[in-house]
Amino acid sequence: MKLIKVGGAVLNQTPIAWEHNKQNILNAIREAKERSIRILCLPELCISGYGCEDAFYSPGLLQTSYDILKEIVPFTKDLCVSLGLPVMHQNRIFNTACLVVDQQIIGFTAKRFLAGNGVYYEPRWFTPWPEGQVSTISFQDGNSYPIGDLHFNVGGVKVGFEICEDAWVPNRPGRSLGKMGIDLLLNPSASHFAFDKLQVRKRFVLEGSRSFGVAYIYANLLGNDSGRVIFDGGCLIASSGRLLAEGPRLSFDDCLLTDAVIDVDETRLMQTQISSPFEIAESGKHCLNVSFEFGKTAYERDINQRESAWENSKYLKEEEFTNALALGLFDYMRKSYSRGFVISLSGGADSSAVASCCYLMIKLGVEHLGLEKFKQKLSYIQEIQACQGIDEIAQLLITTAYQPTENSGEVTLNAAKTLAQAIHARFYELNVNDIFQSYRNIISQSIQRELNWEQDDLTLQNIQARVRAPSVWMLANIQGALLLSTSNRSEAAVGYATMDGDTSGGLSPIAGIDKAFLRQWLRWLETEGVGGQIRLPELHYVNEQQPTAELRPKGTKQTDESDLMPYDLLDAIEEAAIRDKKTPIECYLTVKNEFDRYSTTQLKTWVIKFFRLWCRNQWKRERYAPSFHLDDKNLDPKTWCRFPILSGGFDRELKELETFTS
Repeated sequence: MKLIKVGGAVLNQTPIAWEHNKQNILNAIREAKERSIRILCLPELCISGYGCEDAFYSPGLLQTSYDILKEIVPFTKDLCVSLGLPVMHQNRIFNTACLVVDQQIIGFTAKRFLAGNGVYYEPRWFTPWPEGQVSTISFQDGNSYPIGDLHFNVGGVKVGFEICEDAWVPNRPGRSLGKMGIDLLLNPSASHFAFDKLQVRKRFVLEGSRSFGVAYIYANLLGNDSGRVIFDGGCLIASSGRLLAEGPRLSFDDCLLTDAVIDVDETRLMQTQISSPFEIAESGKHCLNVSFEFGKTAYERDINQRESAWENSKYLKEEEFTNALALGLFDYMRKSYSRGFVISLSGGADSSAVASCCYLMIKLGVEHLGLEKFKQKLSYIQEIQACQGIDEIAQLLITTAYQPTENSGEVTLNAAKTLAQAIHARFYELNVNDIFQSYRNIISQSIQRELNWEQDDLTLQNIQARVRAPSVWMLANIQGALLLSTSNRSEAAVGYATMDGDTSGGLSPIAGIDKAFLRQWLRWLETEGVGGQIRLPELHYVNEQQPTAELRPKGTKQTDESDLMPYDLLDAIEEAAIRDKKTPIECYLTVKNEFDRYSTTQLKTWVIKFFRLWCRNQWKRERYAPSFHLDDKNLDPKTWCRFPILSGGFDRELKELETFTS
């Protein structure tokens, strides 16, 4: 048996944070040596950070990436390690994985397939490398190295690359590499979190290792890299179709290593049994030979190597949401050097969900890191060092404000105050009714008539939402904290939000999640909770209410669903219309069977209403604060779902629906 200990590291990097990123890489290298790992895979673009956006065009960024690479090289003695960085070659920028072996840069494998859909815009900055081509790249220090569609013979072990998107396409590079007798495939990745995405990753890792007859290391980024996208880590190591090791996901750590022992002879034996053509790589063209001693360490094979039944590690969707939001909030706060969060806590579902996530960020962060390490990662907040536990940290970092007008009620006040006490947040009651009435009087005097609910319903509702924004902004400014907007995706779809009111904030953490799921999650957090242990039973006072904006007089008994339509129906129409790009008639037919409790006339009315509100409110979605991407239903026009601000509004299609009979 030819046994080799290999590893993958997940790193929490930040764009252009050179020393931070380098230190994480050096920590991974140091730990790899301590564990006797000989081949280490690090994530995609780990030197520069993945989310550099148009800064990738900067010659200075490209040069500094190479300079940092050279600073890391001396630390790689007795180690084979892949490092991701952007490089310029022949006036084109390439996304590469550099293989460094025993303090020597060997070559740069360039990414062949670029991610250009959804949250990804790689073709904007990078050029895909053509299959089978190799070249020589020269740097300002006079050094030149091979670059291109390369693989490597490292001390008799053949190593190839699939860089993130390379593994997600039908004609993935692993197919041709497997025919060339590759022993080990490395996949440096920057794969964003989305619900249930882990299962897809495991399929391509396991299927690649089985069908190509190789060992496979998948190493992902971790954390909130640059604002909107959360990377969940989760290193995977497989061999010949078996999952050997799986690293934790959504951790608060900066660096986590996962290792396993692979049997190279076993993968080679499997390749002999694969009936497919083989290819001979021309020496010096595709394959670079590197001298490397793997040593005489007697590794033991892990007798607990797992088969591909990964369901045991599957998160509940509620658990995934909790962990992703907690990590996203933590990284966003510390990387923006914010001193906590401010939430306008109305006592309703949305603001309660945001406040609860802030508390869970602290609770889970301390569980993952320990109290002292958690405080150390927030060391720029001087006061946190004196905190003795989670409750004191929550008191310091979470500020809430209930802002009633004459249309607010005791039920929401009690719900807000009870939740704030449960999560140990600071709580203020800031009555804004006088400000509301002041604006009402100013305009009434100016237009020489009294504003009234019959004529001015929307105006009077919106001004109540808007007068709440200045005071919570003041609290955020006083504390140097981040004001969180509390709008959800269902509201964003139809513009059921007040610009400069409830949309005010520097971050909108739940803008990618629909209202129906949020209500389900709040009930889950009340009764079951994270890991069956972390619960907030005080959410009962929120969950027993019907969602309402509380902006009309109390006698009107205003609810969100009476203003709009049932939330589950709204979400179904949104999914069909926006995610699946169906016409109004197709959307109507899609929801007709599932929602047969409503008349066909009513369903048509709601479908028409949805499309009209969707088209009318794109300008609002363009102005929302940055939000986290969590699934393929995201409406953020900056990262996922683009739509014209001005359009024909589906007039022709909606007229067809009005007269449609079926």
